[in-house]
Amino acid sequence: QVQLVESGGGLVQAGGSLRLSCAASGSISSINAMGWYRQAPGKQRELVASITSGGSTNYADSVKGRFTISRDNAKNTVYLQMNSLKPEDTAVYYCHVPVRTGTLPIYNYWGQGTQVTVSS
Repeated sequence: QVQLVESGGGLVQAGGSLRLSCAASGSISSINAMGWYRQAPGKQRELVASITSGGSTNYADSVKGRFTISRDNAKNTVYLQMNSLKPEDTAVYYCHVPVRTGTLPIYNYWGQGTQVTVSS
């Protein structure tokens, strides 16, 4: 069993910053690419950023240059530093952690979601 704990959301004014974190614990043999997704009201969940175990990153065009994803493999934790926040960044943010436990198939775990609200 694997547990994910997200933290760091909140209310911030436009132009402000927030840092999200997502820590995985439990029966973990390895973790592939970790990512952050977001879902705004009435919209589909979308990929914000992802990072491989080797540190290669990928960002949605809408957040390039403003958000930075990073991970600490020793702590099984992924972070999302969000700068220059805009009202359109308002959403519930979810971390995605694909975990391999022993010889079992990779299972995709999702965080509980953390609300990010950016006021204009």
